[in-house]
Amino acid sequence: MSLRLLSNFINRNCHVIPKWHVQGRFSSTHTHLSDNCIFCKIIRGDIPSMKILETDESFAFMDIDPLSKGHCLVIPKYHAEFLHQVPDEYLVDVMPLTKKIAIAAGLKEYNVLQNNGKLANQAVPHVHFHLIPKPNQTQGLSIHWKPNKMDKKDIETKYQQILENLKVPL
Repeated sequence: MSLRLLSNFINRNCHVIPKWHVQGRFSSTHTHLSDNCIFCKIIRGDIPSMKILETDESFAFMDIDPLSKGHCLVIPKYHAEFLHQVPDEYLVDVMPLTKKIAIAAGLKEYNVLQNNGKLANQAVPHVHFHLIPKPNQTQGLSIHWKPNKMDKKDIETKYQQILENLKVPL
């Protein structure tokens, strides 16, 4: 869903969200938020959401276009389009929050998904993690994994490049 479509959906449908779900303004002292980002607006409370949990570094809320019942998003309170742009102190908070929500929702099988860039199907250019319940074969995330046939030498070359860039001795 494009940002404009998501924004239009929220603007048209905010009245259908039960009042007891809508959280008030969050008085954020974070200066790492964008004025034009829909998720930053949700964090600040400028756009209503069905907030689940919030910490100093993260914000979790229900997805308004879910793949299954209970689909929610966990986002760092730091505006960045790509995972590698988010400081570690924000990322370290995301997975424990996601785990708490999965436990509270009673999820047995689920996906945690994070996309980076348009080619990777990232719809909103703010790092976000989807927690998607997988209650059956038809609901939730469907992935059709098609591994590429690769020569072992090509895999080893990429492996060496990664190690070199990490400066990890063999």
